[in-house]
Amino acid sequence: MSSSLISVLTVTTPGGETPPPPITEGKRRGLLDAVSVIPDPRDPHGVRYPLAALLTVAVCAVLAGATSFTAIADWLYDLDEADQRRLGFTRGVPAGTTLWRLLIRLDATVISKVLAGWLHTRMQPVTARPRRYRTVIAVDGKTLRGARLPGSRQTHLLSALDTGIVLAQVTVDTKSNEIPAFTPLLDAVEAVLGSLTDVLFVADALHTQTGHAEQITSRGAHLLLQAKGNQPTLFAQLKAVPWAQIPVGDRTRERGHGRKETRTVKAVTLHTPGGIAFPHAQQAVRITRTPNHRRQGQPRDRLPGHIPAGRRRPTR
Repeated sequence: MSSSLISVLTVTTPGGETPPPPITEGKRRGLLDAVSVIPDPRDPHGVRYPLAALLTVAVCAVLAGATSFTAIADWLYDLDEADQRRLGFTRGVPAGTTLWRLLIRLDATVISKVLAGWLHTRMQPVTARPRRYRTVIAVDGKTLRGARLPGSRQTHLLSALDTGIVLAQVTVDTKSNEIPAFTPLLDAVEAVLGSLTDVLFVADALHTQTGHAEQITSRGAHLLLQAKGNQPTLFAQLKAVPWAQIPVGDRTRERGHGRKETRTVKAVTLHTPGGIAFPHAQQAVRITRTPNHRRQGQPRDRLPGHIPAGRRRPTR
């Protein structure tokens, strides 16, 4: 046998039997090309730094942890001269104030739409989907830490998340709530996906609104919501469903943090007299969570030498 390890690795390494994953159109187009479609608000006369290069630097710097315009400029200064020229900075690099004056003039909605569309094209296409496969998009709101609007008001966003990628997000008016922002969010998601047919949206109890159901149904999509106290009539009707006569669809048991927990799921198609006080309601699902806490006085597992909080070893 040859003493060379290269020959051994050549024999034992699997060959290229598995074809490589297909290259999507988004992978052919880099971030620099994707942001080049964003309109430039500057006067074309005297433009020294290309907009696509500035936006690429801003996105990459934020992904690297930059939280201010100064940090974005520092990230650009730390690049090698060759990398700066590849981005398009052939006449030096801009100052931090130049980045600030430009970025605050851009339309955040347009930038978000372009970036979301580019990220979506970089997802691997699903070639063979199961028969009952559905695209599930979670809708949720969040308040951005450190971001302020005029008047020191916090920025609140309503986002649509699909497999770890934010497809779209809209800014919630400070004088309103997430409910009026739901329709603009659907418009933004539809612009990215092209169609919402058979897409399943999941949201919290705040969005259990009849208007949302009408919007979703008119676009050919589906909506899975929670019924709580904000819809008392609907909650009472769902509670009156004869759940005891419905068989259990799934039951899971988990153990952790000193307790056992059992989750039971029942689902039923709604065929009640007079219907349900919610438009286009087709199915109801009840999830019952039964915790089994640790008994009082049962010793808690702990490492040797550990002293529980509130108790101290007596001193001598």
